[in-house]
Amino acid sequence: MVKAQESEENYLETILVLSRESDQVRSIDIVNELDYSRPSVSVAMKNLREKGYVRINAEGYITLTDEGRTIAESIYDRHVLFSDWLIYLGVDQVTAINDACRMEHAMSEKSFLAIKEHIHRWKQGIYEPMREEDR
Repeated sequence: MVKAQESEENYLETILVLSRESDQVRSIDIVNELDYSRPSVSVAMKNLREKGYVRINAEGYITLTDEGRTIAESIYDRHVLFSDWLIYLGVDQVTAINDACRMEHAMSEKSFLAIKEHIHRWKQGIYEPMREEDR
């Protein structure tokens, strides 16, 4: 998978979330969700379309391509894991969500998968850390 820029990941994740709430996502929905200007979102959608992450039909409805959906789902998976984990640790919901937004972009795939596996194993009652050769 190609690594998208953080701003691209945010847009793709937002499109994913909005598409789960409604079958039809338009630029104005992204403007309202992210509180960005219309011109900024318009430029971003053009860039995402040129990179092959989204399709925009004649009516202006935005859909994720397979590659765009893969990136969006990966970022969303990180967001959910980090925010849920931080809330479980006692962080208030607003702070947890804001911190998860920063963490989801900054961490390598290797570190994320190690944390995800650790949380999974912890939930199963397996407390010892995984050895490198077991990954």
